[in-house]
Amino acid sequence: MGLSNVAITAINKVYSQPQKLLSFADTNALLALCDRLQRPFVHFWTTEVPTLILGINDRHLPNLSAALASLKYHQFDYFLRNSGGLAVISDPKVLNISLFMPLKRTPYSVDEAYAYIAQLIRSCFDTLTIDTYEIVHSYCPGKFDLSVNGQKIAGIAQRRTENAVVLMLYMSVGGNQDDRSQTVIDFYQAGEAQSQHHWQFPVVDPATMTTLQQLGMPTITNDDVRQRFITSLLDTGDAVDLSTAPEFLRSEQFVQEQAKQLTKIQLRNQQLPVV
Repeated sequence: MGLSNVAITAINKVYSQPQKLLSFADTNALLALCDRLQRPFVHFWTTEVPTLILGINDRHLPNLSAALASLKYHQFDYFLRNSGGLAVISDPKVLNISLFMPLKRTPYSVDEAYAYIAQLIRSCFDTLTIDTYEIVHSYCPGKFDLSVNGQKIAGIAQRRTENAVVLMLYMSVGGNQDDRSQTVIDFYQAGEAQSQHHWQFPVVDPATMTTLQQLGMPTITNDDVRQRFITSLLDTGDAVDLSTAPEFLRSEQFVQEQAKQLTKIQLRNQQLPVV
């Protein structure tokens, strides 16, 4: 069963370093419009530079300034999002996929929504046995981590409004996953994460994470994964609109909502210490 009787608008964007906050301003704007218009979207995006995206719980690190300074040492940019609890990494070989689902027609529960996108990913890679359970020693561990042979390849989070939900997934397509993991290890060590007991931060083991390229697909690209995901959506019976996203992103309703959401995330990020 598909998401909607309206075609899913597919959006594909690459965010430069100065545009980094737009990645989640766009996410929040699309969620608001998905709710308002009962219109589904899929948003594929990457960042031009390696970026650690802090979750809301990361603000509570005992030494956040030192944690952020460690990112500069690793030549990582960073910003604070308004969803999910813990840090994840985005770079040119990580594909972020956000699926926006109207809920009036099909009121998916939290677990049903997670299961829906997990099945879409399984359909993308029928040669892999993809499990769904928490990979405890990955970064940003969660109940619906996607893994192969105990190694995480993707993490999923979701946000909800009254009548819409967005499933936000990052997929490690290629690149050096061990280096990503080490950056997060150093981030939490510098931030003295384990010196307190009120907030739970992961103890990351690089061996618990991998990439699609390391799983026997050495030439797979972000474009390949994007096309496979669109095919999975089509196979569920949905129509996918590949042509009108530029027009929609220039529309008054989107531009106004994006500006409102960008202001909110800018104010949130002004709360981070300067390092």
